[in-house]
Amino acid sequence: MSQPRVSPGTRRSAVVTGGARGIGRAICAELVERGYDVLVTDVDAAGAQRTATELGAHSGLALDVTDPAANRAVADLAREIAPLGAWVCNAGVAFDGDLPELTDEQVRLTVDVNVLGVMWGLRVATDAFRAQASDGVPGGEIGVLASLSAHAPVPGLSVYAATKAAVLSVVTSVAAELHDDGIGVHAVCPDGVATAMVDGFDVRGGAREALAAGVMLTPEKVAAELVGMFGTARVVKTLPAWRGGIARTASLAPAASMHADRAMRRLGAYRLRRAGLR
Repeated sequence: MSQPRVSPGTRRSAVVTGGARGIGRAICAELVERGYDVLVTDVDAAGAQRTATELGAHSGLALDVTDPAANRAVADLAREIAPLGAWVCNAGVAFDGDLPELTDEQVRLTVDVNVLGVMWGLRVATDAFRAQASDGVPGGEIGVLASLSAHAPVPGLSVYAATKAAVLSVVTSVAAELHDDGIGVHAVCPDGVATAMVDGFDVRGGAREALAAGVMLTPEKVAAELVGMFGTARVVKTLPAWRGGIARTASLAPAASMHADRAMRRLGAYRLRRAGLR
């Protein structure tokens, strides 16, 4: 069900935001392997260039996804290299802690990067695909990194979860808006992923306990599942699917789910102790 590789002699470019490390790097590797000329973008310009060199991507450059003009400039650059074939909104931030514990700056940055950054990417990618269609190059794929937390209450990650719920809503709406344009819009909602961001969470905090109680995925698994939706009608995929079912059930009965949440956190704390992390 995955998208065919770029046909020999048919070049297509791809942009990945937050591509220097973690899931973004794995997505870049997946797209390079499929024959795209990949632009690795990140707020860390040096990291983006280093990743591009190591993966054999076209180039690495700085991109602040909260800047609409900067997104548009990257889209224009990608189209100069080859017709844009894919744009992946992967850049994201997360700060663990209850809402009152987070600073104003942390809350604002989370919303700006995770929600507005995705919206700006969706807009510039859509504009690029539509312009190319008028030039006889139809189609294009947009990938978005959402989260399992988009489906359910997540104490200790309330701001992050809210942004991912917003992103999932935007993706499903835009997918319908662009259906007749032949533009695919896809989101993956993974459980915890073994990344530096998760490692940075307080090992004694509730968010880390909740993640430890779930299924820890690899960046490569998430990347393969997201890019694997390209060229299909699939809009949303939750990893693993059974965790998505539990999360959606919790969202329907948030009061009752509090008891299950406490049990899950106890399990997570136990697993962290067994792993020697606390």
